[in-house]
Amino acid sequence: MEEVNKKITSYNEDSISVLEGLEGVRKRPAMYIGSTNSTGLHHLVWEIVDNAIDEALSGFGDLITITLHKDGSLSVADKGRGIPVGIQKQTNRPAIEIIFSTLHSGGKFNDKNYVSSAGLHGVGASVTNALSEYVDVTVYRNGSIHHIRFEQGGKVIKPLEVVGKTTKTGSLIRFKPDPTIFSTVEFKWETITTHLQESAFLMKRVRFLIVDERTNQTAEYYYEEGLKEYIESLNENKDRLHDVITFEDVVQGMNIEIALQYCQQDYNENIYSYVNNVRTKDGGTHENGFRTALTRAVNDYAEKNELL
Repeated sequence: MEEVNKKITSYNEDSISVLEGLEGVRKRPAMYIGSTNSTGLHHLVWEIVDNAIDEALSGFGDLITITLHKDGSLSVADKGRGIPVGIQKQTNRPAIEIIFSTLHSGGKFNDKNYVSSAGLHGVGASVTNALSEYVDVTVYRNGSIHHIRFEQGGKVIKPLEVVGKTTKTGSLIRFKPDPTIFSTVEFKWETITTHLQESAFLMKRVRFLIVDERTNQTAEYYYEEGLKEYIESLNENKDRLHDVITFEDVVQGMNIEIALQYCQQDYNENIYSYVNNVRTKDGGTHENGFRTALTRAVNDYAEKNELL
């Protein structure tokens, strides 16, 4: 007990540690991605994919390609505007370098760059970088091909440079998870395809292509009617009472979309709610408001038509 007390009393200014850059993420990864098991591993993928989705949500690009490579790395390619590569005035460093190596940085802290966004904390790409052996980024923007490479937890190994000319726009990000951080570094085909199919349902008319070079598997998801097809898929083997009912509107700057269907002898309520394409499993005011409005509408109709 005396030894414990001595340790407590020795707490002074020399006991304070300052973790620079992305060291804090590597020191306590679970704070940022939840765990260092398979769930945390795939969280790295979602952080990069979400950036491509945000571009598509804002009307830039309609194809997102995810490739699982044989060496254990994974790449995400989009046809968006391309990550900004100019000098960021506040830091006098290339914007792309800031995005991938500085926490709480990005273009999603206001409504000038994106209509809506899944990532609002600014730690997405930088966390993936911090927990990877390497992150290799190629950007197609302003008629040029730009390249930058990070290794060893986010350190710039190859500074930003122009490596060619191009007529297309978009970004290609390839990363390999650090095996010293994760209990497993094997990406699971089922986990990735299930997640991306759900994203495709939510983002109608955006195509998701997944290629697994390890097994030569491919999958492609594209839905013209979005949520309507999602409900049809969920109720495919049920005795449905009617066609899928859909609503869509913009209220106070928020795009709201709802699809629903009742099934015969199915008294269990199944609600899947999302905000900015992120599943809200614990519900929220958006879900409570929908429940209340739907109940009121049904009751009012029943009373008006003397069905009760």
